[in-house]
Amino acid sequence: MAPTGPGGSMWCWLMKKPNKKLQADNAPDDANLWQHVTEQVAPLKGRETLHVDLPEPASEQKPKPLRRKKVSQPVKRKSPPKPPPELTHSQQPGMDKRNQQRLRQGKLKIDGRTDLHGMTQVQAHKSLGEFIENSWNADKRLVLIITGKGLRPDGATGVLRTAVPRWLNESPNREKILGFSYAAPKDGGEGALYVRLKKSPNNRK
Repeated sequence: MAPTGPGGSMWCWLMKKPNKKLQADNAPDDANLWQHVTEQVAPLKGRETLHVDLPEPASEQKPKPLRRKKVSQPVKRKSPPKPPPELTHSQQPGMDKRNQQRLRQGKLKIDGRTDLHGMTQVQAHKSLGEFIENSWNADKRLVLIITGKGLRPDGATGVLRTAVPRWLNESPNREKILGFSYAAPKDGGEGALYVRLKKSPNNRK
């Protein structure tokens, strides 16, 4: 026979048949209420107290901070330097108009000269490159290159007269030259070239 008395039937029901679903689904507030009720109920004499493990309240987990994804920036590739403009007998973009006119009229002082007339193309090409390099390193500003008019019976122009302006526009000669022009008649006319050189960085003050 189940004991009676204030709260006796409720206590026996709780002791004999604990509500497992209640234990599993209790939220933190329900657990506090359950503890309050059990503290107010007095156990029956002669019966051992049944301890019920209450579910621990879920710990509050702080949200993890969002990690910003690193956005890779596109690598900017340097564009190759623009080639210098082509030089011709009538166009010297690296010189002002006054010096261009003085160059064509032969009014600038000649600092050095070389004669390619009579050489083969291979010999003339090598000799021209060495002459430009040495004159530039010596900080010479105006040099005279003799190619010969090379006029043939059929009216064709000589090979060197045509090739030298092309060689002057090729690297490494072009990087050292401001401009060139046919020489004045007193210095060979169309059989020679005035070549205006840049200042060598080794000699700049």
